[in-house]
Amino acid sequence: MRIKHTFKATINWNINEGESTKNPRTFSRNHEVVIENKATPLLVSAAKPFRGDDALYNPEDLLLSALTSCHMMSYLYVCAQNNIEVLSYTDNAEGDLEVNVSGSGSFKTVRLKPIVTIKDASQKDLALSLHKKANSLCFIANSCHFPIVHEATIVVQ
Repeated sequence: MRIKHTFKATINWNINEGESTKNPRTFSRNHEVVIENKATPLLVSAAKPFRGDDALYNPEDLLLSALTSCHMMSYLYVCAQNNIEVLSYTDNAEGDLEVNVSGSGSFKTVRLKPIVTIKDASQKDLALSLHKKANSLCFIANSCHFPIVHEATIVVQ
């Protein structure tokens, strides 16, 4: 049996005075993303290489953060199933986006680099192996069509 969940987002963008969408170099890429039932809208722009505001989030940042966040939540879930006490989790993820001459492009790979601190040294190998199980459960990873590499480090405290 499958269960369907629907998520909603609203995008708001307006032309600024003096701008024109006739020239792709002149209009602002800044916009607002409103998520239903969330208190604060996200201020988003294009990435800096695409004429966006580097101080704002961009869709590529959001994709990478969604992937690493989902993997972490899936990982914590499988650790709990295996009675592994996780004390901390940090990930410095990286994603490689390639842009074609036509202007289209796609992510070619993402590297998740979690550093996980656990309590019990005897569970270190199991904790490392559970990243594969977490990846198979991650909703975002299952929606991506590029390789997701895990370069995990397990620390015992």
